[in-house]
Amino acid sequence: MIARAAGLLLALCLACAGPAAASGSDSLYGATLTAPGGQPLALAQYRGKPLLVNFWARWCAPCRAEIPELIELRAAYGKRGLNVIGIGIEEDGEAVADFLKAYEVNYPVGLGKEKGLWLMQALGNSRSALPFTLAIDRKGEIVMRKLGRFTKADFEQIADRLLQ
Repeated sequence: MIARAAGLLLALCLACAGPAAASGSDSLYGATLTAPGGQPLALAQYRGKPLLVNFWARWCAPCRAEIPELIELRAAYGKRGLNVIGIGIEEDGEAVADFLKAYEVNYPVGLGKEKGLWLMQALGNSRSALPFTLAIDRKGEIVMRKLGRFTKADFEQIADRLLQ
């Protein structure tokens, strides 16, 4: 409850601080999550790179439906610099590792139930609903926020701006 209130307070503070702060990407780049194998995943390494950030969970049917498209986008646009990161609103690293292997996920995934919820709120998802995807350009500006299933058609609408 305290973490949720702190996340809401941060989101309000970001909104009051103006457009640059409200983009929220600084919150993202300041976070370090835990990969399913237990190693840290520092999101700062993605600053200055085109990025799709997808918040998801294994139990979320629309999340599972969009994963193959995210895999395909990563494979098709990775040479142009596109990075895809999954943020699982999960805590069970072993179960997530098995899930990622079954889906043949080709992009890094960080886990963090509480931290993931906090990040979603700081990045504009006040409802904490899943799936939630962000497209962030090289300047760190959020080009698209998508609540609900992210598709290849969504990506194509922003691809040129994202990959400049």
